[in-house]
Amino acid sequence: MSLHPVSLNVPVHPGGSSLDYGRAIALRRMAMHYTELPKYLLAPEVAALIHYLPDWTQHGLINTLWNTGARINEALALRRRDFRLNDTIPHVVIRTAKQRRSGGGRPAKGKSANRVVVLSDPDFVHEMRNLFASTKEKFGIDALTGEKRALPVWNVTDRTVRNWLNAAVDRAERDGVKLSIEVSPHTLRHSFAMHLLYGHTPPKVLQALMGHEKAESTEVYTKVFALDVAASQNVTFTLPVADALLLLRENR
Repeated sequence: MSLHPVSLNVPVHPGGSSLDYGRAIALRRMAMHYTELPKYLLAPEVAALIHYLPDWTQHGLINTLWNTGARINEALALRRRDFRLNDTIPHVVIRTAKQRRSGGGRPAKGKSANRVVVLSDPDFVHEMRNLFASTKEKFGIDALTGEKRALPVWNVTDRTVRNWLNAAVDRAERDGVKLSIEVSPHTLRHSFAMHLLYGHTPPKVLQALMGHEKAESTEVYTKVFALDVAASQNVTFTLPVADALLLLRENR
């Protein structure tokens, strides 16, 4: 099985626009010449990667990274109550990594400790409902207050998650499926951002979903599309010499 078809139109969102996979691969190859631009997977590659995860716990975490754009430490801090799966608009409440590192006090004026990411994929919402229904929520005792508190959904380390991904990549390769870039938890965050841009999400909206304080942090993703726009213009620089000479003579 190959992940590099010459041309393949893949839906970005149900009922929405399609992704020209061959062109998207070519665009990514161009973007890789800029070392500062993000390394990301396209939707078919993420689907394949997640397919090779062996159990629903691993599947659920990697799918959460893909569907929310959470940083790995943000995802590993998520509790069940942060997933609002039965609301009219399903969403997840992510406590920003910077706010958690600051000790959990009041955020600076005008800034929120949390960000909300809408869960627009019904299959992912269904998966998480099933995961929570088939596992028990775990609780611990707060060392400071002595109160019972809910523990995170995934009680693993960043290193463990990287091992999961490496093992999935190995399984894929043994099955003839080759991913074209190295995969880490942060790759899924970059992939989330690029997937939203392919779905025509405005940069300001993407900035909020990513939890970027400054627009410059989001612009690294939009720079990739500058290449695509330039290629789509089909601007030519070659003119017939006879026409050029005639024009110059007539306008002396």
